Formats: sequence, C-alpha cells, structure tokens
Amino acid sequence: MKTNTLVLASRPHGEPTAAHFRFEEQELPALQPGTVLLKTRYVSVDPYMRGRMSSAKSYVAPFAVNEPLSGGVVAEVVESQSTTLPVGSLVVGNLPWQEYCVAPEKSVSLIPAGSQAPASYYLGLLGMPGLTAYFGLLDICQPKPGETVVVSGAAGAVGMVVGQLAKLQGARVIGTAGSDEKVARLLQLGFDEAFNYKTADVAASLAAAAPNGVDCYFDNVGGAITDAVYNLLNKHARIALCGQISLYNSTTEPVGPRPEAKLLKTSARLQGFIVSDYLPRWPEGVRQLTEWYNQGKLQFDETVVEGFENIPAAFLGLFAGENTGKAVVKIA
Repeated sequence: MKTNTLVLASRPHGEPTAAHFRFEEQELPALQPGTVLLKTRYVSVDPYMRGRMSSAKSYVAPFAVNEPLSGGVVAEVVESQSTTLPVGSLVVGNLPWQEYCVAPEKSVSLIPAGSQAPASYYLGLLGMPGLTAYFGLLDICQPKPGETVVVSGAAGAVGMVVGQLAKLQGARVIGTAGSDEKVARLLQLGFDEAFNYKTADVAASLAAAAPNGVDCYFDNVGGAITDAVYNLLNKHARIALCGQISLYNSTTEPVGPRPEAKLLKTSARLQGFIVSDYLPRWPEGVRQLTEWYNQGKLQFDETVVEGFENIPAAFLGLFAGENTGKAVVKIA
C-alpha cells in the first residue's frame, strides 16, 4: 500500500518556506503482529519543530532530509494485528506525517472512548502543550495566591493554558499577544491584564500592568518582552523558560541585555525545561487537566486548517502569528 507523505526537502537557513517541504508517495510495510495500520485524522504543528529542521544538536534529534517529518498525530486504527488496539480505536502518538502509516502498538496511546474532550484536544490541552503548561507553571513557577504572573505568547496553545492554571492558583495574570483580537480572547479567559506587544510600548505596558512587580514569568517568546520582564522581577521570582519563538528563525547569535545581574540582585530562579523531562508524570498531568476541563475550569482554542496538503502552510503560519490556541491540521 502506498500513502501520501510529507518529507523535509532541505534544511532552511532563516525562516522556512514551502520549498523546504515535499510531498511524495511512499510504500508502507506489511502489518506484523503487534502493529496497526493507522489513518491520520489530525496533525499537530508546533514551533519546536523549527529546531528539528536544523542539523544543530538539540534536546531532540533533527529531522532527516528526504525522510518523513513527524510529530503529534491523532489517528484511527483501520487494520489491526494488536490485541489492545481494535479497529475503530482512536490513538495519539508521535507519528510520521503520512495519510496512512504502520506503527507498533506500543508507540501510541489509546484515546478513551468516553472522553468528553474532542480527539484533537489530545494534541493540545490534554497533550504536549497542556502538559508543558501544567508542569512548567506548577512545578517551576509555583505561583501563590495574590502573586503576579506574566505569560508571553499567552494566546498560544501553551500560554492560554498557563494563564488559566495561574488563575486557578489565585494569582494575578498578565498576558502578551500579537493582535487585539487575541488580547480580547485572553481577557475572556480570565487574564487580569493583556496587551498587544506589536502596537504597545512593551516596557511601559508591563510596568503599568504589574505595579507590584513580577513574581512568576512563563517565557514562550524571549526577546524584548523578556528583557522588559527582567526589569520588574521581585525578590525570589521564578522563571520557567519554555520557548524562544522570537529567535527560532534568527541567522545570527542575538545580543541583548544580559540578565545575570538582575537575577542575582533579586535572587530569582531561571529554569529551562522540556516537557519530556516530566514523562513519568504525564499520566498525572493528563488526569488533572482532564478533571479541570470536565469541571468547566479550563477552556481551549484551536486554529484548524483542513487538508493534508496544507500542513506546510499551517506550520509556517505559526511564525506569522496566525494561530490562536493550538494549530492543528484536520485530515479529511
């Protein structure tokens, strides 16, 4: 059986374009005991994948040129040689970007048949982004009632969950986003303050929104926003360094204000983390996020693009700020 496959055509230097992707037909292997044939239903596109397009050493292996790209996928079992995954089951896993694929049963997780959440949420709120928010905020930032939490990239898949979790902890929450529409959505989600970093004076807006300083910072963006936050850190502030999307397409080493003196003077803690650091605790995170979702305490947004052929456009749209919440591609 052949299937449509999206491969990495070449490594980008700077911002990627559609030319760095290529569609081709690939032959699938025959089913063996313990494997399943999967039909892709949803594909996750995420900013961290930009790093995997480079050959530079990182916390995850780079994509190979002329080989399928891969990432979070929700798929349906259409043929099964598995005793645990019957035909018709929905599963989630890190899978190649193919319309169909053959996968070992142990490489995917079963989505509960009675789940109240849409299947695509297992790529977002109940998947890697939600778990990133859960562990980064609650384990690293540890916000206390009445403290001030700042979230950069707050209208993204991770940031909007971070802000809502911080509110559940009794914190005051400030978010930055890249459009007035996204700012309005953050206020609907319960953020106390939010502003458009593209049109506002970032330093002045942050200072006005956080008159008592910043106790926790969840950093998805880096750059000028982070520079401004460091000037407002309170004693023993905690910073969860999750992403640096403002720098992902840089072709030179960025030079900015050096934070060490500010961290020293405030006895602040800066900790970078990868959600896979918490892999043994993922079931805990999924269970708690599911409970809060079912109780109506968490909302989540998706930007859905339809069609396997539109995966590259959906991915590139991440760097233009086209998504609110989680960007997913729905495969018909």
